[in-house]
Formats: sequence, C-alpha cells, structure tokens
Amino acid sequence: MHSGIASLSEATQSGTLRQNPGTSATVAWLPLPFHNDSGIAGAATGLGIVQAGTTAVTTAGSSTLSEQPPEMIATTWEDLLPLIFKGLIMGTIIVAAVLGNALVIISVVRHRKLRIITNYYVVSLAMADLLVALCAMSFNASVELTKWLFGYFMCDVYNSLDVYFSTASILHLCCISVDRYYAIVRPLEYPITMTHNTVSFMLANVWVLPALISFTPIFLGWYTTPEHKVFRLTNPDLCIFVVNKYYAIISSCVSFWIPGIVMVTMYCRIYKEAVRQRKALSRTSSNILLNSIHQHRTSQHNRHSHHYLHPSDGELQLPSRMSGISTTSRQSSSETYPRIKATELNANGELTEYYLA
Repeated sequence: MHSGIASLSEATQSGTLRQNPGTSATVAWLPLPFHNDSGIAGAATGLGIVQAGTTAVTTAGSSTLSEQPPEMIATTWEDLLPLIFKGLIMGTIIVAAVLGNALVIISVVRHRKLRIITNYYVVSLAMADLLVALCAMSFNASVELTKWLFGYFMCDVYNSLDVYFSTASILHLCCISVDRYYAIVRPLEYPITMTHNTVSFMLANVWVLPALISFTPIFLGWYTTPEHKVFRLTNPDLCIFVVNKYYAIISSCVSFWIPGIVMVTMYCRIYKEAVRQRKALSRTSSNILLNSIHQHRTSQHNRHSHHYLHPSDGELQLPSRMSGISTTSRQSSSETYPRIKATELNANGELTEYYLA
C-alpha cells in the first residue's frame, strides 16, 4: 500500500494527475503494481481520486450503472429486447398448447356422443401433447432465455421427459393411422378388430414403450459418451443433450423411422381406397342420372303416342282393295273374341252400325 501511495505522489509530481472540470477532485491513472500490508501483490488499474486532502482508490469493478456511459446502457437494452420478444413467443406457444389440448380432453369427457373408440386415441394424444408443453417446453424456454438453473439431477429429468412425451406423441399418431386404415379400407372388419381390449392394449404400449428409450438409458448413463459425462460433472450449470451412436440409432428408429413408415403406408392405402370409392360413386351417380333421363323421355313418348278411339269419331273407312282383308280379319276375330254391336245416328239422320272390339 505504501508503494502505491508513493506511485501516486510520483504521478502527481510528473504531471499525470488531471483535475475534473467543475470539481475539486483530481484523477490520475495508476498503472503500477502495488502491495497491501499483507504483502499480496495487486494491480491498480482503476482511477485514483484525490479530494479534500484524502486519497481514495476506486477500481474498475466498483463502478455503478449510473457511472456507465450511455453507449453501454443502450447496448444492454439491445440485448434485452430480443430476449423479451423470444420469451413472449415461447410463452404464447406454451399457453396455446396447454389450453388447446385441455379443451380437447374436456370436450370428449363432457359430451357422451364423442366417447367413441377413435376418440380414445385423440384424448390420449392430447394428454401427451399437454405434458410436452408443461414438462418439456417450459424447461426449454428457461434454457433459451437465461441458462440452466436446476442442477445436475433435474437435467436428466428434463431430458427424459422430453424424449418420453415426444415419443409417446408420435406413437399416438401411428395408432390413429392404423385405426383409420381399418375404418376406411376394411370397414367390415373394424368392429371385430378395434374392440375396447385392443384399443386399451395399444394405448398401454404407447405409454410404456417410450420409457425404455428415455428414463432407463438416460439415468443409467447409456445414452452419452464418457467425455460428456466428465463435462457435465465439471459444468453442472449446463444442460446439453449429447448422445452416442448406438442410442441415436435406436432412439431415432423407435421415435421416428418405424412410426413414420407405418403412417406413410397406412395413409397411402387410405388414399388409394378413397380414390377407388370416389370413382365408384361417380359411376353410380352417372348411371342413376342416365336412367332418370331415359325414364323421363320414355314417359313423355308414351303419353304422346297413345290414342284412344271413341264411338263419336265416326266410322273408319278402309280402301276397297283392303275391304276383303278387313272383313276376313273381322270375321276371324269375331269368332275368337266377343264383339259388341253399336248404332250411331249420323248428321244426315241415318243410322250407322259398327262393332266395338
């Protein structure tokens, strides 16, 4: 400390001291090392302020926000605005996910008509997505906005929940695609295949199987490399999910590739069946339309072609050459069928006889 004071006096003599305008304080840079009373060496890198005959040394780390220049304050606000904007977006997504999935569950529970086998998968999927928003997205938001604040053990819990609920959500989508396949492509087999026992068994597997690739390997340390284990022990305030090659292959197959292949296959078959049914309905509707048009035209033709003779129409005159044929046919028909004789008074006052067939 004495050498530091001596350096201050030497700086005063050499003219390196400067006085702030409008004040009685004198400021000098102290670049020389100094020693305190216990003999520990230090470096005087701050400002020495001499005021009213007293000596005070202020280090750079003791400056307050009010003493910082305006440029540093503006830089701080520029750093905070993106964090605030990101926090609003992530918070909105989390709240929307929670409320939306909660509405789905409440709707099926309250309305009895919605309690069908297909909606069992929908309710279970909504529960998985709701837990993803609560247990995974919330921790991820805290990491994105600040840093990991929950310690070594909670890092494993967060990674396990993230893998577990995400895999469960994807497996639910796979089960829904299989259910729709049987309902559309094989409608006669659907009531026999998709029973309550079958649906319960599928949902139980959906919730149990993801635990085999989430909690078990993560808490036992099978998922990562030895180097990352050492890194986590030395840096407990960081939560980074680093996996090894074997866990990456197994986890990706169970969580993505196998469900993805099943879903693509099921929905391709559903699409082909939908196209086939659309063509069949188009042909049926075309046949119905053509039949209706044909019947309409036939009915109009029959209505205009029918002509019924009345006795008041008068006697039918035939040509002389056909009179014999007419008489013969009349006699032959009279022998086969009974004939009715009728008499009619003409306009000339003569009686005319004719037969009604």
